[in-house]
Amino acid sequence: MPRAATTSDVFNAIAESRRRDILVYLASCERPVGDIVEELGLGQPSVSKHLKVLRDVGLVRMRREARQVFYRMNVEAIRPVHDWARTFERYWRHQLMRVKERAERKHRSR
Repeated sequence: MPRAATTSDVFNAIAESRRRDILVYLASCERPVGDIVEELGLGQPSVSKHLKVLRDVGLVRMRREARQVFYRMNVEAIRPVHDWARTFERYWRHQLMRVKERAERKHRSR
């Protein structure tokens, strides 16, 4: 079965590691394209293509100011990923509890 287009949904868009890197970089604040290029060490055409995919699925928003283009993350659009990952939270919590219990047992036995 062929994979869905990257522009079809958030999950397909973030399947590419460079797009995840861009989202992490944009998570803290709005940035001009040049800063993204410099920070990630990618070519400007490559960054522009990734930003287009992220914009098409609504993960980033674009703003023009004179000749500069700024991007910021749309945190509401990432909610489906967060909600999906939360499904597995109980497993992570369970593992952390096991580590804690093991450490406490080891500490008491000393």
